Amino acid sequence: MTLTLFPIRLFFAVSMMLVAWFFAFIALLGYNEKELEKPRSWWRKAVHCLLKALMRTMWLAGGFHWVTVKGRQASPTEAAILTVAPHSSYFDAISVTMTMASIVMKAESKDIPVWGTLIKYCRPVFVSRSDQDSRRKTVEEIKRRAQSGKWPQIIIFPEGTCTNRSCLITFKPGAFIPGVPVQPVVLRYPNKLDTITWTWQGPGAMEILWLTLCQFHNSVEIEFLPVYIPSEEERKNPSLYANNVRQVMAEALRVPVTDYTFEDCCLALAEGQLRLPSNTCLLEFAKLVRSLGLKPEKLEKDLEKYSESAKKMKGARVSLKEFAAYLEVPVSDILENMFALFDENEEGIIDLREFVISLSVVCRPSKTLETIQLAFKMYQSENGTIVEDNLACILKTAMGVSELNVTNLFRAIDEWEKGTITFDDFFRFTETYPDFAEEYLYPDQTGVESSLETSSLPAPNGFCTDFSPENAEDKKNPQKKKLN
Repeated sequence: MTLTLFPIRLFFAVSMMLVAWFFAFIALLGYNEKELEKPRSWWRKAVHCLLKALMRTMWLAGGFHWVTVKGRQASPTEAAILTVAPHSSYFDAISVTMTMASIVMKAESKDIPVWGTLIKYCRPVFVSRSDQDSRRKTVEEIKRRAQSGKWPQIIIFPEGTCTNRSCLITFKPGAFIPGVPVQPVVLRYPNKLDTITWTWQGPGAMEILWLTLCQFHNSVEIEFLPVYIPSEEERKNPSLYANNVRQVMAEALRVPVTDYTFEDCCLALAEGQLRLPSNTCLLEFAKLVRSLGLKPEKLEKDLEKYSESAKKMKGARVSLKEFAAYLEVPVSDILENMFALFDENEEGIIDLREFVISLSVVCRPSKTLETIQLAFKMYQSENGTIVEDNLACILKTAMGVSELNVTNLFRAIDEWEKGTITFDDFFRFTETYPDFAEEYLYPDQTGVESSLETSSLPAPNGFCTDFSPENAEDKKNPQKKKLN
């Protein structure tokens, strides 16, 4: 197929895309922001129909001979927003080209040759990563379009990342903040061999394209579910609205849901010098942080402030009420669950330094050394040194485990056998031995009771054991998983 079918399909698919680009370029001539809200002229309507036909032909050339459509697509007046899930591949763009709805895209996409022009034709909502206020502006733009009645429908993939379709992860609230009716749309790829899925681990984008074009036939189903009209409570609570819509879509797909998010996957699979074990408490901690209404991306700016406050405590422990005052939030069940993660002996007091270390990992999961340096500042003595017990506390908290043997690591760093080390010592050691964790931390944790032992439980949703919906009950009782 690589020598015969693949080059033929690739040629015709690219040819159709180039023809579509030409007509999209013509249709965009003379368009400005105000005209985008106006109804299309007769000739632009004709181009619109032609573009839909060209894009369908492009998918046909790629082997998607039949696109099964179930249900009826609602009109923009019935549902201004289409929420599509599960999101598992760039082939999900089939649903975009079938509906020609507006999409939410990163601003850099409009500069992609050929494809960028086709994206602009769909009148997207652009998100700028360089703009710190971009998320708020995006939500406001979605809300404005949804409530204006002048724009085409907006299509949103609320999961915010690709999964392997075996469950639905937490929906982001952006599509539900406007409080308008939405139409859930579910995607299925009922193929004998899955060459579609493009997720965290597995084939890359080009390999998936090659494998898919080599398949003689590819199937896709697009099902439009009934319009979901939010209740008054759901209008006021976008998270509730998102969860209820997700449940409806999960039932239609006959798959489970999991309360973990895109950010949790970033945390679990972050590339750093400390690999998080499968039974880490930090995933539970991250969920509790969000449940308190605290956003990791904003908390990162306050890490130094939190660490300075914790350093001044000099290891003194605080109660639940003092912890609430420290975070400037009221005492709640969620806060109590977070507090219990650090209250190892159930004494009703915790060390704030451990909280700051965990928060640093959640806020910047791939920046291991920055977290360790922050921890050294909080634990070090006046001469800038720490002892073995300090290092053990720092590392096991950063990894979210209850026990960790650091004796061999500490001795390796402490070449002069002074009984103390500095961050500079630690940094020099990590530069010399970048894989120090594999050699000094993980090998000792191979016993049955080890906190770093790889779980034998299945991972039906393809992330890792901790993301399994079957383990959800265990996660509801965080007292079973101590950070220390």
